Amino acid sequence: MNYQTYKPNSKLESIVKFYWTLEVPFDPKNQKQKIVPDGCIEMTFNFGDKIKRYTSENDFILHPNAMLMGQRTKSYYILPVGNVETFAICFYPIGFINFIKTSLENLVNKETPISKLFEPTEANDLEKQMTQATDTQERIKIIETFLLKKLNDKDTVSNIVKSTVDALLKTNGTTSINAILKDNVSKRRQLERYFRKQVGISPKQLGKAIRLQTTLNLLLNKKSETLTDIAYENEYFDQNHFIKDFKDLVGITPKEFLGNEHMALSALFYK
Repeated sequence: MNYQTYKPNSKLESIVKFYWTLEVPFDPKNQKQKIVPDGCIEMTFNFGDKIKRYTSENDFILHPNAMLMGQRTKSYYILPVGNVETFAICFYPIGFINFIKTSLENLVNKETPISKLFEPTEANDLEKQMTQATDTQERIKIIETFLLKKLNDKDTVSNIVKSTVDALLKTNGTTSINAILKDNVSKRRQLERYFRKQVGISPKQLGKAIRLQTTLNLLLNKKSETLTDIAYENEYFDQNHFIKDFKDLVGITPKEFLGNEHMALSALFYK
């Protein structure tokens, strides 16, 4: 597997977290790979063979070649049917809402073709340009031209959502929503409503996803000696609480995650 990341243009760095590419040659021995929630929304372009996303043990759908993957509230399995060649834009939690008027709640746990999010001719032209590009730098230039053209001039994200997301990112998802709101706990309902429209999921769900990313980084890079150390570094009440949250989002325990052949791709993303 060849996984690379690239920084965005300074005009987009508050919206786009990074671009990434993935190349994986086909191997009939390849196993299903589990993808875990990360709190981000991604637009992906597939230039290789089709990729299956499993909806059950045996049932699957095929990813569109140019799509948006909305926020994820649960892990899922994918399996390429051949060679993988992917380019993707990873948006911050409040990044993608700057480009469309659709409520992001409608995109959660779904792969949506970009032709359903943008004007069809415009989307088809973008996909064609990205496919015909000769290298990653050309693709970055194409997508940045498109995004800067589509970027809303008006403030799209409400202040209460922005400040909450900023606080969750700054504290790696460990701060409670009530603590972030301080004396404005009465605004919780308003925050929840705006959050689902502008982020796609609830503040609590986003906090859990962000916290999971920090946990995976510590786990895979062995920056902490034990699961208890990881639990306390991420401010879990205890190890059992940590393991429960991890299993809720990933589907297995932290110990089962390490060395698991179905987790090789997820592990690659955090090393």
